[in-house]
Order: sequence, then C-alpha cells, then structure tokens
Amino acid sequence: MCFLTTALAAIFVFMLVIVFHEFGHFMVAKLVGIKVHEFSIGMGPKLLHKKGKETEYFLRAIPIGGYVRMEGEDESSEDPRSFGKKPVGARILVVAAGAIMNFILAIIVFTIVSYGMGVPTTTIQEIIKDSPASYAGLQSGDEIKRINDEEVKSWNSIVENINKSDSDKNLTIVVKRNSEEISFNMKPKYDRETKRYLIGIVPSYKKSFLLALKGGVQTTGTVLGLMFKFLGMLFKGQVSRGDLSGPVGVIYTVGEAAKYGFLNLLYIAGFISVNLGFFNLLPIPALDGSRIFFMLIELIRGKPVNPEKEGFVHFVGFVLLMILMIVVTYSDIVKFKLFRR
Repeated sequence: MCFLTTALAAIFVFMLVIVFHEFGHFMVAKLVGIKVHEFSIGMGPKLLHKKGKETEYFLRAIPIGGYVRMEGEDESSEDPRSFGKKPVGARILVVAAGAIMNFILAIIVFTIVSYGMGVPTTTIQEIIKDSPASYAGLQSGDEIKRINDEEVKSWNSIVENINKSDSDKNLTIVVKRNSEEISFNMKPKYDRETKRYLIGIVPSYKKSFLLALKGGVQTTGTVLGLMFKFLGMLFKGQVSRGDLSGPVGVIYTVGEAAKYGFLNLLYIAGFISVNLGFFNLLPIPALDGSRIFFMLIELIRGKPVNPEKEGFVHFVGFVLLMILMIVVTYSDIVKFKLFRR
C-alpha cells in the first residue's frame, strides 16, 4: 500500500510539473507562429495518441520528461514557420517559457497550500507557557504592530525581527489590545532545535484568497532564494554529494510527503517545480539555459553560433549530466537504504 501511494504520488507530481513545463514551450511556440509537430508528456512507448490539425499529441508510458518537437529546432529548415526562422527574441521566449510556467505552477500550488492551511497573521492566538512572552504579559488576541520601532505587516516579518534581535538586550514589542497600543519588553530565548530566537507566541490563521496568493508568491520567492543560496554554496565547495538528490531521492521525498496529506504533497510539487525552473535556466549544456545563452551570443554577434559546435557542446553536457545522474541515483539508494534486507 505504501509503495502504491508513493508511486501514485510521484506520478502525480512528475506529470503536473512536466505538463506545465512542456505546455509553456508549446503555448509560446504557437503564439509566435512556430509549427509544432509533436507535444508529448512522458517518454517511451505511447499510451494515448491524438492527431490534431498539424500537431500530434502523445501520452507516453514513463512519467519522467516530455518534449515539444518543433519544425527546424534541431535541423535546418527553410519553412518560414520553423524555429530557426523566427527572431532571436521569439526563440528565447519559447525556450524560457517552460521554466516560467514552472514558476507559475509553484505560485498556484503554494497559493492553494496557503489557503488550505490558512495564512498566519500578526494577531497572537496562543502564548506558550513559561516563555518570554508569557512572563512579559502578552495575551491571546494581541495584534503585534511594531518590534524595536520597526513596523511589522506579516508573520514572516515578526519571525525575522525576533530572530535578528540581540539576545543580550531587551526586545521591545508594541501590540494593539482593545484599541490601545501597549509596549512590552522581553529577552528572546534561543531554541537549539530550530536554531532561532523565540519568544513563545503562536499566530492566529486567516483564510483569504488575496492573503493566500500573496503567500504563494512569497513562498515561491523564498524557495528561489534558497536555490541561489545553494548555488553559492556549490561554488564555494560547501555542498557534498550527499546533499544532492536525483529522481530516486525525489520519489522518496514525494512518498514521505504523501503520508501527511494532499497539501504536503502539493507543497513538495511546488518546491520541485521551482527547482526544475531554476536549474533549467542555468547555462548548463543540454539544458534550456544553455540554448538561451547561445541565442544571446547570436543576438550580440548578429549571426548564430555554428550549429555543429553548439550541438557538440549540448552533447557533451548531456553525457556529463547522465553520469552525474547515475552517481546521484546511487547516492540516493545508499542514503535511503532502499535495498536493505
């Protein structure tokens, strides 16, 4: 049952992320007038097939990957509607559209998660017993307005202001209670488990579409920030092989998330979608970012890079990515002890 749940959850997440990514390429290609021969979700043997006016649509057996086959994308073509005959700007949009749709998907699913769970507000719902907040006199129903003279407008800003405070000095918190503003002083307590400074308050939650949408955008931005941070750590040599995960690690994580409900599964889908969009835009050979990089060179030079040289770079990049995938997959199997007796 656990295996079936993991399999179904993984298929759902992969298909969702892939459909949005490939639909981005497909939609923009159609908008700029490029002839699209095939739109495929999944790889391998075909399960479903539909012939459109000029495009064939496929659903294939292996739910990892997909593709949009356009006229003149990987070969020379004199067709005026071919990929190579379109202006550089239009081609860049087509290639970047997959990643952009992944970011849009992330905003959508994070918004659904935010609405389903409710968005934390600046109003206190509960005071933790024997905490700095309880000793200082804060009460349930207090609305936090300012921390150390800095206005707060969201729960995240409350957390950030408390966490960046000096533990040796009192924290001044101004709350609104019964239409009156009251000031309290307290010293935050460092929590070793979360590695944050806390004062012992729990926020009240509110369900609102606009707040959920704002939360969806903010969460997407936060995850993107983590991607840039990870990239910086990678360049500094602060990332080990064990910190990386491939398809096996992703499937394991998706399976674990599915155990805790649909909203957790959606959150992981959003996280994976941001990851896919971000790494696809990096100038790594064989990825969309590399193709955009070559087109930017073409834009600057006024003529395209030799197709054979560009193709060789992408081929080498693809081989290296496959080697990395094998190494990371082996690491995942060892890390998660998938074949232990």
